Amino acid sequence: MRKIIFIILFLVSLGFSVRSGENSKITPVFGCNMPDLQKDKGKKGKNKEEIIKPAPAALLIDAKKEAIVGNIKGASEKFQNLTDRYPDDPVAFYELARIQGIQNNMDDAIANAKKAISLSPGNIWYSLFLAEVYYNAARFREAIELYEKIVEISPDNADYQYQLAALYMQVEKYQEAIKMYDRIEENAGVSEEIILQKEKIYLHLNDLKNAEKEIRKLISAFPGESHNYSILAEFYLANNMNEKALETYKKVAEMDPDNAYIHMSMADYYRKTGDNQKAYEELKLGFATPNLDVDTKVNILLSFYTVNQIYNDLKDQAFTLSKILIATHPKDPKVFSIYGDFLAQDKQFSEARDAFLKVLTLDSSRYVVWEQILQIDLQLSEYDHLLIYGKKAMELFPEQPLPFLYSGLANIQLKKYPEALKALKTGENLVVDNSDLQAQFCMYEGDVLHAQKKDDDAFQAYEKSLALKYDNAYVLNNYAYYLSLDGKNLEKAEKMSKKSVALEPENASFQDTYGWVLFMMGNYQDAATWILKAINNKEAPSGEVLEHYGDVLFKLNEPAMALEYWNKAQQKGGGSERLPKKIAEKKYYP
Repeated sequence: MRKIIFIILFLVSLGFSVRSGENSKITPVFGCNMPDLQKDKGKKGKNKEEIIKPAPAALLIDAKKEAIVGNIKGASEKFQNLTDRYPDDPVAFYELARIQGIQNNMDDAIANAKKAISLSPGNIWYSLFLAEVYYNAARFREAIELYEKIVEISPDNADYQYQLAALYMQVEKYQEAIKMYDRIEENAGVSEEIILQKEKIYLHLNDLKNAEKEIRKLISAFPGESHNYSILAEFYLANNMNEKALETYKKVAEMDPDNAYIHMSMADYYRKTGDNQKAYEELKLGFATPNLDVDTKVNILLSFYTVNQIYNDLKDQAFTLSKILIATHPKDPKVFSIYGDFLAQDKQFSEARDAFLKVLTLDSSRYVVWEQILQIDLQLSEYDHLLIYGKKAMELFPEQPLPFLYSGLANIQLKKYPEALKALKTGENLVVDNSDLQAQFCMYEGDVLHAQKKDDDAFQAYEKSLALKYDNAYVLNNYAYYLSLDGKNLEKAEKMSKKSVALEPENASFQDTYGWVLFMMGNYQDAATWILKAINNKEAPSGEVLEHYGDVLFKLNEPAMALEYWNKAQQKGGGSERLPKKIAEKKYYP
């Protein structure tokens, strides 16, 4: 539909005529021949040149300059002064009305616009401006009355007719709007724009017969255009005339067999009528057509991606369509990106990473793809690969903090602690307005510092992290555990550990930490309960947890059971350096 624009007077703001003297005749704005409202009615106005005293051009220009530089108040005062001194000059009243419109002073703007029209009835631009003010003031009926006069005076101007039709629709005068569109059509001929606008009105009136009639009029005017048959088919489909829709779609396919979009339309038809297999077959045909744009295909795949999260039976179809898309558009990075998304959704992480790496060979500027690769590397625990691509991402996107975070994590796992701390510190300084992310950086900095046996610095990093995000369960857990290992601030450690368990009650590591803190506080019975929860909560508890439970059992005077769990811990691996001595001497050593 043509965009209806009511603000059409931009040039008028600079267009009042400059006159050589006060008694010069007023020329029309724009300096073109304006239709004369009086002349077209067969009337002649008075010879205003003989009786009016126009404002000097220099004063008008001076007032206008104030408006141009943004001094609206000053311009308003000067134009108001001009209307007082020169009450017969329409330009001063018009310019004053424009300023009052800008100030949203609609009543005064209307009054002064009317005054300008009364002084220069032949200037249609003043009438158009008044109609604009009426519209902005939501006085649609008055705007309609004025536009009806304008259309009567300028019967060949389609723009005015479009605007009048839009106003009719604004006040729900739909039949009048249709008549106006018919009038435009009589002058300009049949067009898709007008036909679709009238179809929309008829549909709003639930007049399907006339809506269909309009589309068929378009087909009759352009019988060779298959696109018009598609419009008719969509109309049938939207209004539950499925058989007619299918018949018309087949007509389109017959007229234009190379039209890839018809396959998408047919797929939509079959989907809406419940024949999913035929819909899928049509999609495959459309996806295999090179002249169907990639974005249309990608949007369809994205709809599959959303549905795939709920209906797994569509997963195979989505993968097949993705592969067809890659075969048809092998040099478009978008197709590999969406394929990678599907693979990641299906937890095929290695294959997903390969797809994302292909994206980078086609377009290395896609930051989000780099982030996906780094995330998958972390998911797969492939830290060497993560380190390599993290470094590349940091070089390409030095302002993005997450590649530094991933690089820090890779270095932590590879026990390259100085490099990890450097990456984390750099990334933390890049974080802007994201306290959660900054808290993560501080948390991992604490872990690195603890690994370097810089406990005081580590605890400061944890404190900073908690100040940014007080309910970070992982920080609470790690901080509490490291305090307990040193036997420091055990009451604080107990509170933090208890909170982490409350935040994640099924986390076995947190349960073990809480049990260990209680153990260090001498509360052996409760410690045994929590550490046993941790053991039962994991299919394969770590050697560290098994050793902890043995320690607790020893303190509960069950040395035989303690020895059994110490042995399990040794078999599992990952126990403390003191574990062999505990087993050899059958005694707990702190």
